[in-house]
Amino acid sequence: MGEYFDQLPDTIKDHVQEITKTSGLPPGDESEEKIARGWLEKRQVFEDLTKQFQMEEVESFEGDEDRAALALTYSGSLVRIGPLVDDVRKVQYTSIGLRSDVPDVADKEGSIIDGSIVLDESIKFEVGPVKHTSAILKIAVVSGQLSIEEQEDQVTEATQLITDEFAEVNKTIIAE
Repeated sequence: MGEYFDQLPDTIKDHVQEITKTSGLPPGDESEEKIARGWLEKRQVFEDLTKQFQMEEVESFEGDEDRAALALTYSGSLVRIGPLVDDVRKVQYTSIGLRSDVPDVADKEGSIIDGSIVLDESIKFEVGPVKHTSAILKIAVVSGQLSIEEQEDQVTEATQLITDEFAEVNKTIIAE
């Protein structure tokens, strides 16, 4: 199809086509190429910044795990998962900003993950900012012995930097 779209994993191609439909961009291969390029850039931003924050990529994350984490969905949304405190956590869902079918940002204090977070499956919440997400592409957890406050600060700062970078990618896509 195109230089960027062809680089996408097969599991992501359908998501990019669906995102393109709800993005407000004209239908067609050119728009899918723009969204694909943006998706690839966002994946790289997530990988680079979580590494910069010395977060560890994992294949699964138990809902009752104490640590904080970040998750990147197939559709390019970001989920900030705060540390577990009294069996609940603060969770923030941030969409990619090019979709009209999901909230831009949704926060929920007292969130409870339903089961585990596993790559290639959606996150489900018993209590959360959304009922569920699209399938998960990447999970990065806070590493080291950090206090609850330090973990919260780390994932909050990482989330802010990642979402700022994602917004820049979106501006480039829209401006073209």
